[in-house]
Amino acid sequence: QVQLVESGGGLVQAGGSLRLSCAASGRTFSSYTMGWFRQAPGKERELIAASTWSGQHTYIPNSVNGRFTISIDNAKNTVYLQMNSLKPEDTAVYYCAARPGPYTFGKYDYWGQGTQVTVAS
Repeated sequence: QVQLVESGGGLVQAGGSLRLSCAASGRTFSSYTMGWFRQAPGKERELIAASTWSGQHTYIPNSVNGRFTISIDNAKNTVYLQMNSLKPEDTAVYYCAARPGPYTFGKYDYWGQGTQVTVAS
């Protein structure tokens, strides 16, 4: 049974940093793409970072490029999202997700429960 468990969310002042973690278990993810999504109240869920498990292919949209970084620690089976220079508009629930194959977009099969990030102005 696949499990994705996020942690690391919380309250931070604008300009601050947070690192989210996603502990993945239940299968081998070597052929998977891992993604980070976020959803703010009243807004659609958006993909903000993705990486193949090997790290060979990564995706960061322009909206967070230069501030957010995705990385994977294979030994710990953990995916990280490093978020710097946080802004109030980054406030959202952040989700970790996984899908088979080296595909950034489309349907992700597995989801974590989400972790709240609140950026105070």
